[in-house]
Amino acid sequence: MKKRIIQIDEKPPFLEAVPLSIQHLFAMFSASVLVPNLLGINPAVVLFMNGVGTLLYILITKGRAPAFLGSSFAFIAPAGIIIAAKGLGYQYALGGFVVSGAALCAVALIIKYFGTKWIDVILPPAAMGSVVALIGLELSGTAASMGGLILSGTYTQIDPKKVAVFTITLCVAVFGSVLFKKFLSVIPILIAIITGYIASAFLGIVNLDAVKSAPVFAIPNFQPAKFDLTAISIILPATLVVVSEHIGHQIVTGKIVGRDIIKDPGLDKTLLGDGLSTMLSGFCGSVPTTTYGENIGVMAMTGVYSVWVIGGAAVLSILISFFGKVSALIHSIPDPVMGGVSFLLYGMIAASGIRLLVDQRVDYGRSRNLAMTSVVLVTGLSGAFVQVGKVKLTGMALGAVVAMLMGLIFWIIDKFHIANDYDDVTKDEA
Repeated sequence: MKKRIIQIDEKPPFLEAVPLSIQHLFAMFSASVLVPNLLGINPAVVLFMNGVGTLLYILITKGRAPAFLGSSFAFIAPAGIIIAAKGLGYQYALGGFVVSGAALCAVALIIKYFGTKWIDVILPPAAMGSVVALIGLELSGTAASMGGLILSGTYTQIDPKKVAVFTITLCVAVFGSVLFKKFLSVIPILIAIITGYIASAFLGIVNLDAVKSAPVFAIPNFQPAKFDLTAISIILPATLVVVSEHIGHQIVTGKIVGRDIIKDPGLDKTLLGDGLSTMLSGFCGSVPTTTYGENIGVMAMTGVYSVWVIGGAAVLSILISFFGKVSALIHSIPDPVMGGVSFLLYGMIAASGIRLLVDQRVDYGRSRNLAMTSVVLVTGLSGAFVQVGKVKLTGMALGAVVAMLMGLIFWIIDKFHIANDYDDVTKDEA
């Protein structure tokens, strides 16, 4: 039976929209709250600003680019350096976030006036599909680690309870997406999380201490940004990672929903939405935002692309930021549960990259396509890195940079008729 598709501008009935929005909320919650916990700030302000940023993004893109804006991991390392630095602190990291958001807005302005044709030049299909696949493949290790499948010690240290919960959750998500009927077929992730939570409770790995101690009602802890050139210089290079990630996310989202989001509403508008959200988060004491792969995976799996549903998740994120016990209850979902659903969601993103290669009919009989895909994938998965100031470019970000450089070099080769197969290239492109 063909999967039911809920299009970007479609508004589901309220009773359907609520669980669909909760599904998106659960998908983003674990990773988004992890960032403020690592930086030692109140998660409530982050949940509030993520919701506000997502609504702002939907407004700027005129509801034509579904995405949830969650906490960016790209800034954890540089922000940690600033927090630990003598004479600085988190408020100076906030100033860096504001400037980084402004840089994203500047890139959006450049794209508005110079267009996006350069993307086709520096990211041909053989590179683009590989970069998209890397987004999911790079994150897959995190999901496996959350499920207790990756350990630094010996095999005997694996916790069978965690593996059991991971497996149960993953199986419900996988088989539910295939076997569930009617409305249940669009909420397999939500059902998998609930099932995994119940299994965790039976196995005794749910800890509710934080729920008991959390306040019923709490005001997010807003704090102003402070600016320092040293702090800004440490934060700013991470913007490159976000730009690379953003372009990859828009490409894969476009493939999932069947629309060219790069052209409509336009990469300039999506980057502007991301940039303004990051600036606003910096001014209010939160963390930078980015389009979330987990929510892209939910769309790919469920066929629900509605911005009304994602907007509902944003409203829920804002609401629970004021209710400490609700936030703590969601946060009590064990890692193996989130690892189980993330394992599938990240795989869906990687599969979207492969689908892009197939849809574009990339010819691997041509050496340049084979070389480009090979180098990009190996670069992204090998653990290789390049240090830019205080920021380490690795994984998908480094793979995207390498892909762009290779695309540009091959374009120059074609432009000046250097390649022996130039005539064949021209025929293919014609």
